[in-house]
Amino acid sequence: MALISQTSYCIVFSSLLSYTASKTHAMHVDNAEVGQRRRRCAIVAASPPTEAAVIAAEPLTKEDLIGYLASGCKPKENWRIGTEQERFGFDLKTLRPMKYEHIAELLNGIADRFDWDKIMEGNNIIALKQGKQSITLEPGGQFEHSGAPLETLHQVCAEVNSHLYQVKAVLKEMGIGLLDIGCQPKWEVKDIPMMPKERYEIIRNYMPKVGLLGLDLMFRTCTAQVNLDFSSEADMIKKLRASIALQPYFLHRFEKYVEYALDIPMYFVYRNKRHFDCTGMTFRDFMAGKLHCIPGELPTMNDWEMHLGTIYPEVGLLYDEVSLQNVLDMTADWTAEERQMLRDQVPKTGLKTPFRGRLLKHVAQDVVQFAKAGLERRGFNETGFLNELAR
Repeated sequence: MALISQTSYCIVFSSLLSYTASKTHAMHVDNAEVGQRRRRCAIVAASPPTEAAVIAAEPLTKEDLIGYLASGCKPKENWRIGTEQERFGFDLKTLRPMKYEHIAELLNGIADRFDWDKIMEGNNIIALKQGKQSITLEPGGQFEHSGAPLETLHQVCAEVNSHLYQVKAVLKEMGIGLLDIGCQPKWEVKDIPMMPKERYEIIRNYMPKVGLLGLDLMFRTCTAQVNLDFSSEADMIKKLRASIALQPYFLHRFEKYVEYALDIPMYFVYRNKRHFDCTGMTFRDFMAGKLHCIPGELPTMNDWEMHLGTIYPEVGLLYDEVSLQNVLDMTADWTAEERQMLRDQVPKTGLKTPFRGRLLKHVAQDVVQFAKAGLERRGFNETGFLNELAR
């Protein structure tokens, strides 16, 4: 098995509110055996993504949606780090993307050898779960590992290495390699098999209607993401402002983010054991009972959680207060035009992008130093994880 690493990292603003909430609503099995070193693999049906596990006694209000975000606030001692990494699989002989048959063999092999629970959709294995970790599939067969919420980078590193050990143990006999890279370098969308998950058909049909590169995003990209916490709305705003400056995007308070999310088009709603195509309609329409696909139906909080999971802001968070303030001070006078320029230009010229009389490389070096100092103040001896960036 070959593992080629050239990962494109995407630091995503995604509080562990949404991260842990999605894990909470996932299927849990074998609770009686928690704590045992070895246990029998279980096979369970995929839990419905938004079937009303909790039936709303009253229609949802905007205040309910804001409260959902605010409920993610946590004291600093409870902040955790959750990571997600996606990888392309390819045939070592033909270099073609993995087919679903390869992925099914890989998932079954990991489950059988390392005691993961199999998640099925119909007759297809589509995911694995073990404790608070999961392995899932993106539309084009990107192989995603979602880690548990952990306290230190050392724990994250150990978790990722354990995952890669398990994957290598199965793949070495299959003639399949994994590629850590941000974008599929060889094959076009038409060359990549779609995974047999019902909701992906809805998304694939809708994407070309609203942009030119949506299908490339679905089938030809991979990312590494980090999910982090915040202690309050004010803390979230500070972290988001720093992140916006470093990865140009836009700013929302809880209420403003809800207003934004209410008008983002939906993909689907899950009712009566099927996905209803609701593309082009908004969650605001849903709250008014105006979805053409299921007229009169009103959303539950599970529907809101699923909708938030289909929105892809691309910003990061910082945990050290001093480093966070340093970034805010450094970027305080960056204009909206400069941030948009960075957003447009960096994909083309990278760290060689000219910015304010120097290169973006020099700004990145400053940020790495802020991060190093912040990790030192955390007291977990984590600065070694920055060595590659500091070179």
